Amino acid sequence: SQTRDSKLEISIKQLNKIYPGGHRALHDINLTISEGMFGLLGPNGAGKSTLMRILVTLMQPSSGEVLINGRDINEQRKEVRKMLGYLPQDFRFFAKLRSWEFLDYAARLAGMTSGKERREQVEKMLENVGLYSVRNRMANKLSGGMKRRLGIAQALISQPSIIIVDEPTTGLDPEERIRFRNLLSDLSHTDTIIILSTHIVGDISSTCNQMALLNEGELVYDGAPDKLVAGAKGFVWQASVSEDQYEDMKEKFPIISTIPSGTGWEIQFVGEKPAGIEAREVHPNLEHAYVHFMENTLHHWNL
Repeated sequence: SQTRDSKLEISIKQLNKIYPGGHRALHDINLTISEGMFGLLGPNGAGKSTLMRILVTLMQPSSGEVLINGRDINEQRKEVRKMLGYLPQDFRFFAKLRSWEFLDYAARLAGMTSGKERREQVEKMLENVGLYSVRNRMANKLSGGMKRRLGIAQALISQPSIIIVDEPTTGLDPEERIRFRNLLSDLSHTDTIIILSTHIVGDISSTCNQMALLNEGELVYDGAPDKLVAGAKGFVWQASVSEDQYEDMKEKFPIISTIPSGTGWEIQFVGEKPAGIEAREVHPNLEHAYVHFMENTLHHWNL
């Protein structure tokens, strides 16, 4: 594997992607991604998958450049691909392969020629993702959560220095989701870059040391998750409201949570403190911050 005298870095400059027909999926993206866990957040259709596909060299940008440790990914595609592990959103397994055979195949594709080395690596990966007991089961017969774990094992088999996972927890139950997140955060202590692209705010947990927000192909936030949360302070509220007040509030505020209480509702909402309602300030979390930020950003854009 390559010598690592410097920290890993992905540098994205003035990146644009315009699809045939004129749809602009990415608009002047400038972003630097360094070692650790990087969360890419945004609603569906924001351009996240387009950006991921460009980073893993499956798609050419319309203009702009991407450098990985100074290497242009279009000019040095082969070297770049060796550094990458990728779990796409619509990951499919080859039928007729057992779980271990599938991983062995992935290892061969990644250029592992020694059978002994492959066997050791496959066993280790199956252990790591908790699939050792089902190693002989057909890959396409695994449960949704197990398939996703086999997918991450395939992305990690060649010990890549850059791991890119696109919408990894969609359709997983809460327990699987936590397990998946822990698996990624264990990896983030090594000198790797892990890019986690998702529309689920909960996936961008405390494990991410940096994050970016994409919306309609534009980069609207780039920084630490904590900084985004700090920006929502003073804009998150909790109140007990009657049925009528609730209907009224729903029109005016993004409501984050609703719990029936007595004759009305206990709600959490984001925005300026409303007049005439007994509201208590709530300490914001990332989900509150995301809603607050998107509301305000979109609001400013639509003026």
